[in-house]
Amino acid sequence: MQVTVHVAKTNLSKLIEAALAGEEVIIARGKRPAVRIVPVEQRPFRVGILSGELTGAGPDFFAPMTEDELALWEGRE
Repeated sequence: MQVTVHVAKTNLSKLIEAALAGEEVIIARGKRPAVRIVPVEQRPFRVGILSGELTGAGPDFFAPMTEDELALWEGRE
């Protein structure tokens, strides 16, 4: 389907639905095609993308700092 800019302004919701349904929607300036409305690919959200990639226990953020680490944190060194 090809529509003019004026028609697209007044029927944008319908044009979006048509594009989501698989219909080709082209907006034209006068009789000259200008843009195409296409749906954005919806990828499912995936949890654990780095699963198996990270190894080891990692740092213990609740362990007390050493004197050297504490001095660096406080800007004394």
